[in-house]
Amino acid sequence: MDYKVFEAVPTKVFGKDKKPAFEDSSCSLYRFTTASSQDGQSGKENSVYSASRYSDALLKSSEIKSDSLEDLLENLSLKPTNSSHVNISATLSPQVINEVWQEETIGRLLQLVDLPFLDSLLKQQEVEPKVPQSKKQPDMINTSSCLDRRILKAYSDSQEDEWLSAATDCLDYLPGQMVVDISRNFPEQPDRTDLVKELLFDAIAKYYSNREPLLNHLSDVHNGIAELLVNGKNEIALEATQLFLKLLNSQNREEFRRLLYFMAIAAHPSEFKLQKESDNRMAVKRIFSKAIVNNKHLSKGKTDLLVLFLMDHQKDVFKIPGTLHKIVSIKLLALQKGRDPSIDPGYIYCQRIDRNDYSRITQRTTKEEMLSLLKSIDEDSKLSAKDKKKLLGQFSKCHPDIFNEYFGD
Repeated sequence: MDYKVFEAVPTKVFGKDKKPAFEDSSCSLYRFTTASSQDGQSGKENSVYSASRYSDALLKSSEIKSDSLEDLLENLSLKPTNSSHVNISATLSPQVINEVWQEETIGRLLQLVDLPFLDSLLKQQEVEPKVPQSKKQPDMINTSSCLDRRILKAYSDSQEDEWLSAATDCLDYLPGQMVVDISRNFPEQPDRTDLVKELLFDAIAKYYSNREPLLNHLSDVHNGIAELLVNGKNEIALEATQLFLKLLNSQNREEFRRLLYFMAIAAHPSEFKLQKESDNRMAVKRIFSKAIVNNKHLSKGKTDLLVLFLMDHQKDVFKIPGTLHKIVSIKLLALQKGRDPSIDPGYIYCQRIDRNDYSRITQRTTKEEMLSLLKSIDEDSKLSAKDKKKLLGQFSKCHPDIFNEYFGD
């Protein structure tokens, strides 16, 4: 229609002209346009066709004016007419790259996790967690907090302690006033690292107990990953978690990475004792669970299982799955070379097979299932002799070949 090969026949709908757009239905009529009145074929070309007859009509019309249609169809080609002169950019914009990553990450995640609704994925936006708003701080406190952060970082580096290093990395996300308070309450004996660790842990725990969870986005995915863990599918759960965290914006992703690293170290039994009544692992899980995920649709048992899984695999959950990396690489390369990226999606939801193979597989599978059914009837000890004889008789009548193959002569 765009190239005036055919046009819609004007029709009136409720007294108004119907919009001349193509509709694939038997009630919409179309006719070939007259390319030139001098060919004397306008009468033949102005025949009226419905959409269902369009294909046959196009073939008949092509015999009438093959030369003109060949030119039009050449222009309709999806391939560039002069591909050697097409200027394809050697690089793709960051926006295009990010869109490809997000699209393929969601596509792969949907393969691994069964979601009842897709709204949370399709309408996903970068959500900034709500940080408790404190009163406006004077410039003096802001300046002091910057200095205190540097001092605490320098102290951590001098101790060469992994626990202290992970804790001071988390301080970058704490409000300035809290950092100033930590500095003011710093122990007079710097060698008392136990007192320093207690001070830092209490401050970090207090901050993360009063803010929105870092993983409160895509709540439907939480239950899907937890179900995989309950069913012992840890490898699939790990890849689903990697994809889930890939959808975090960069700032939240880095903040969660630092917090999870600190939690994993603090949970180690040989590290600083956090609480007398419980071991470090359970204490960390209990204190920081709500800072990670607070999903009312997820039971406490599944929440605990998910948090502990994240802690135990904190070194791996932020890695990019190899499958996703391959899919994105293929699609970006296709875009860069000007090809259609949807031709090779990198993954498939179903396997396309030959018609003959389909027929053969169908027959084989059906036969195997019928033999299995016959065997279950024959070996069912709960069936009476009368019922078994009746069922076997029905089976023999409907499927004599399979019946004879199973029982023989």
